[in-house]
Amino acid sequence: MPAKPTLEDSLALMRDLRARCDWDAAQTHESLRPYLIEEAHEVDDALRSGDDLLLREELGDLLLQVLFHSVIAEERAAFDLHDVAASLIAKMRRRHPHLYDGGERQAWEHLKAKKRTSIAEGLPVDLPALHRAHRLQDRAAGVGFDWPDVDGPAAKVEEELGEVREALRASPPARTEHGAPVLDDRHAQLEAELGDLLFAVVNLCRKAGVHASLALDKANAKFARRFAEVEQLAGARGLDVKDAGLDALDALWDEVKREEWRVKSGE
Repeated sequence: MPAKPTLEDSLALMRDLRARCDWDAAQTHESLRPYLIEEAHEVDDALRSGDDLLLREELGDLLLQVLFHSVIAEERAAFDLHDVAASLIAKMRRRHPHLYDGGERQAWEHLKAKKRTSIAEGLPVDLPALHRAHRLQDRAAGVGFDWPDVDGPAAKVEEELGEVREALRASPPARTEHGAPVLDDRHAQLEAELGDLLFAVVNLCRKAGVHASLALDKANAKFARRFAEVEQLAGARGLDVKDAGLDALDALWDEVKREEWRVKSGE
């Protein structure tokens, strides 16, 4: 059987493209930034789909970005792909002192906390908000600022929900003639309280071993699937979802949920 291509083969190809392809030669670290983000999202989509062939392809595209940046850095005499690999190996060994250095097992966030001046240091500001909240809480937990179990975060969610309800009672959102909320001081206060509630829910997810962004992603998919079925049922019964009204749509929603449960239970 022919030998499989290696990372060195991929690196040689990237160097060749930089030398002989006008487009590849023109790219810079800055110009490639949007592609790196796009490729990461495409890998995430492939993971969501469960399609191994697609995942393999998209991981290759993401690897291309790593090779691209490494070769550009190599041309600047800054570092090369082997330096990147060396940094990775050193980091993984530091993360696992009990496996490689005869040390004791320690939580990674605790090890990292010793080197940071603040919990936000090095955390990209453009991370999706749910993931950033999760990581900030992880880092706070790394220095001991954490509940011992899920009871504390669950109680905090209830407390924050109570504050949201109080804010709504004290200053119900004013509405324009078009139904949109008025963006005034009352809106800002409500926004702050809802932000606290969302942050508390993320913390509850984290303590329960669930990543909030993944949970919400699955909830989004479930809602979209169910509402599409509501639309199909409505169309089959001659109803226009835009005019059917809440009661009719809610009844269809419950019907979709009952059918989903019936199928799951094998009835």
